[in-house]
Amino acid sequence: MASTDPRHRDREPAFEWTRPGLHLRFDHGDEHPVRLVHWATGPDAASVAAPSPIVDVTTAGEQRARHNQSLLLWGAGLRLRYTGHEAVGDELRIRQHDPETRLEVTSVFRAAGPGIQVRHTVRNGADDDVVLLSVSSGLVAVTEGAQDVLWGESEWLAEGRWHQRPLSELLPDVSPAFHGRHPRGNFAVTSHGSFSSGTVLPTGVLATDDGPSLAWQVETSAGWHWEVTQTEGTVTVGVHGPTDLYHQFAERLAPGGEFTTVPAGFAVADGGRDAAFAALTDYRRAIRDLRPVDARLPVVYNDFMNTLMAGPSTEKELPLIEAAAEAGAEYYCVDAGWFGDGNWWTSAGDWHEAPGLFTGGLISVIDAIRAAGMRPGIWLEPEAVGATAKLGQQLPEEAFFRRFGRRVSETGHFQLDFRHPAARTHLDETVDRLVAELGIEFFKLDYNVNSGVGTDVGAEGPGAGLLGHTRAYRGWLSDAQARHPGVLFESCSSGGMRMDYNLLSVAHLQSTSDQQDFRRYAPIAAAAPASVLPEQAGNWAYPAESMSIEETAFAMTAGVMGRLYLSGFLGGLGAERFALVREAVALHKDWRHRIAASHPVWPLGLPGWDDDVIALQLDAGPESLLALWSRGAATAPAAAITLPGLRGRAVKQVYPVALPEWTVRTDASGAPVVEIPAGPAARIFEVE
Repeated sequence: MASTDPRHRDREPAFEWTRPGLHLRFDHGDEHPVRLVHWATGPDAASVAAPSPIVDVTTAGEQRARHNQSLLLWGAGLRLRYTGHEAVGDELRIRQHDPETRLEVTSVFRAAGPGIQVRHTVRNGADDDVVLLSVSSGLVAVTEGAQDVLWGESEWLAEGRWHQRPLSELLPDVSPAFHGRHPRGNFAVTSHGSFSSGTVLPTGVLATDDGPSLAWQVETSAGWHWEVTQTEGTVTVGVHGPTDLYHQFAERLAPGGEFTTVPAGFAVADGGRDAAFAALTDYRRAIRDLRPVDARLPVVYNDFMNTLMAGPSTEKELPLIEAAAEAGAEYYCVDAGWFGDGNWWTSAGDWHEAPGLFTGGLISVIDAIRAAGMRPGIWLEPEAVGATAKLGQQLPEEAFFRRFGRRVSETGHFQLDFRHPAARTHLDETVDRLVAELGIEFFKLDYNVNSGVGTDVGAEGPGAGLLGHTRAYRGWLSDAQARHPGVLFESCSSGGMRMDYNLLSVAHLQSTSDQQDFRRYAPIAAAAPASVLPEQAGNWAYPAESMSIEETAFAMTAGVMGRLYLSGFLGGLGAERFALVREAVALHKDWRHRIAASHPVWPLGLPGWDDDVIALQLDAGPESLLALWSRGAATAPAAAITLPGLRGRAVKQVYPVALPEWTVRTDASGAPVVEIPAGPAARIFEVE
C-alpha cells in the first residue's frame, strides 16, 4: 500500500496503490524509469499488465530508440528516473526527472469507478527552451497471447463500424530471434483533423475470452493516436494526444513552462469483450461532471431530421409542437435556420432571429412549446462563422483559425478559436441572451466542418493550436453550464463526428448520427454504447407517413435503446402508427433510469454494417432490455438465433404490443431461441 502520508518519498524499488477494484504495483531503479508491473481488479485476480514504463516523452533533436513506426521508447522518456510519489484520496502522483534535459514529469493516476484516468505534466527545469513533440497519455504493456484487438471506423452517416481481429493477425510472428533483432510490429489508429471521431474512434479493446481484458479511450477533441506495439514477448498499448509525427504538434516550453497531456482512460475487466466495455461504461459514468438537471433524461423532439431540415417557420412548427407533445416529448428543439438571413450555413454566427421568418416572432413558437407542456430548445453552432455573417467582419483576425497568415475556410465556414476572449465573449452573450429573452432550456451545439490540422496562431505547431482551442471550448461549455444550471447542452458534430469524452464528460447528450435511412440507423444505434454511454446516446427515431406499421416500430426501436431523440411529421402518421410512437416513448420513459445504470451487451457480436440481424442488450442486472432488428430480405428464410448468454432467463416481448409476437423457445441447454422473420422489423424484449 502507498503511504498515507502525502509527503511520502519512498526510495524503495517498488510501491503499490490500491482503490476499490484497482490493485496496481510499480517499480523503479537506477537503470530504468518507473514501470507499471501489476494491474488487477482485486488482490487475487490475474494481472493484465507486464512491466512497462508509464510515460514516454519526445523532444526536438531526439532520435528514436527503435527503428519502427511506433511512438514507443524515445530518448527523454527512457532517461526518466524516479524522484518521489504520493497518494491522496483517489489520486496517485508519481514524479520523475531526466537528468540530461532536466525535464520533470508528474504522472497522475486518478481512480474513476473501475478504471483509471491518466495524465502527465511535463515541466522544463532547464535554463533553455525545450520543444516537446509528443508525450504519451498512457502506456500499458500486456503479455502477448491469444488476445483480440477491437477498434472502430467511422464516417458521416456510418458511425461506429467495429472490427475484431486476433492480435496475431495484426502483429504477425516474424521470427525476431532468427534475425537477431527486436520485433517492430505496430498496429495504429490515428485521427485526422478536427473531427475527433470522423474516420476512426478514440476507443480500443484488447480482449481475452476469460480475461483479463483491457479497454481504453483518448479524451480529446483534438488530434489523437493509439497503437498496439510489439516488444519482446509483450505488446504495449500506447495512448497519445496530438503528436508531431501525426498531427503537426509541437509545444515550446520556456524555463519553468509546463504542458499537460490529454487524459487517457483505461479499464480492466476479468472477462472478455463485453466485460471490458462494461468496465469502460462505468468508468465513463465516473468521469462525468453531472448536474442535477442531467438526471431528468428527457425525451427531446427536434424539428430537423427528415422533417423541416433547417427550414423553420411558425406555420410549420405549430403542428409539429402539438404532435410532439401528444407523443410524450418533454423538450422541443428548434433546429438550424432560425437566425441570420435564414441561410443556416452562410449566416452561422449571427445568432439573432431571422427577420420575417416567424409570424409573431420566434417568441410565438417558444410560447407554443411552453403552452404544450414542453421546455424550449434551440440550435447553435458555436465555433462556426458563415462566409456572409456580419460577425466575420466584427471579430479580430486572431479570434479565427489561421494558417500561414490566412483564415482557415472550409466550405464557406470560418472556425472560431476559443482561446481568444472575443470568441468566448460573443458566445457567452449569445447563450445568456437566448436564455434571458426566450427562456431557452436546451441547446443543441453542432459542429459541421473538419477544419483540418489546427491553427498556427499562438502555437509552435497547428496541432497544438487545435488542442488549445478544444480545451478552451470545453472550458467555455463548463462555464456556460455553471451560469445556467437548469439548461441542458447537447454535443453534436454532423452526427457523431466529434464523439469523445473531452466533451461528453461535460455535455448532456450526443447525437449519434445524421443517418436519415432508418434501416441504416440500426447498426449505428446498436454500436453506439461502445463509444458513448447509453444514456447519452441520442438515437434518432423519425417515423414517417410513408412507413409501414413494421417499419415504424423498426424506426422507433433505435430511440428506445439509448436516449430517444424524436423527430418526424408525427401528426400525419395516422392513429395506428402514432400509437406505436406513443408506446415507444412510454417504454423509454419507464426504462430510462435503468438504462442509465445499464451495461451494453452484444449477444450476436458488435453489429456489421450489412448484418441481416442485429442485437443489443442493455443489461441492468436482474433485468435487461433486448432489441432485435431484422433487415433480411423477404425471400430469405426465417432465421433462428440462439442467445446462450441469456441461458435460464425469461425473454418477453414488450414492444410493440399490438404487433405479432416473435416466437421465443428454449433449446436443450436452456438458452432462448428467437425466430426472426424477414425485415425490416424489430422487437424489444424484457429479460428477467
